[in-house]
Amino acid sequence: MRRRLLGSPTVMTLAAFLAVFLCQELVSLVSGRVAMQSLFVLTTPVTHNPWTVVTSVYAHSGVSHLIANAVALAVVGILLERQTTPARFHAFFVVAGALSGLAEVWLAPLIGAVLGGAGQVSVLGGSGAVFALAGYLLTSNRLTDRVVGTIQLSPRLQLAAFAAIAIIVTLATARPQVALVAHFTGLLLGLVAGRVHVLRPRQKGTQPEPA
Repeated sequence: MRRRLLGSPTVMTLAAFLAVFLCQELVSLVSGRVAMQSLFVLTTPVTHNPWTVVTSVYAHSGVSHLIANAVALAVVGILLERQTTPARFHAFFVVAGALSGLAEVWLAPLIGAVLGGAGQVSVLGGSGAVFALAGYLLTSNRLTDRVVGTIQLSPRLQLAAFAAIAIIVTLATARPQVALVAHFTGLLLGLVAGRVHVLRPRQKGTQPEPA
């Protein structure tokens, strides 16, 4: 049991959350908040601190933010890691989280300009990646395979349906100071990735079965 927990990509990601948060607190204490933000907060222009594309995925704005994302990750991560390998899990998590963060800092200001909102946006946290994991679970299971196969939706209609689902879920979970564009992007990425089973391990000489 202990060996299984130590090898769990979910547990490893939770440990990364905690380690990065402690690093944030230490840097803030020693060098100040500006230095911490330059290391862990994603904002534009991205080229000024490009490492934050990755570090921001594991960083959090406070204890409550950390706990909320950790609990959500523990729930969906344990279920999803059974369908894939640790390497694929980690790669999907960081890529989905990075793309969600980039969408937030690039697209949210444009949406804000149309709606009369704020300009530059900063983001940190793993919620976009966690939404991606949840979306993957939703569309990668046998029941979804059967339903979509029965209805026989075209790829374009499936994408439109996934976008509508992502919008509804994002708005339903909206709260002040929440990165809505990141949540939408992560969930949409997960829904699409789940339909094509990108996390399913490939075995030589065998046909993969629905997860």
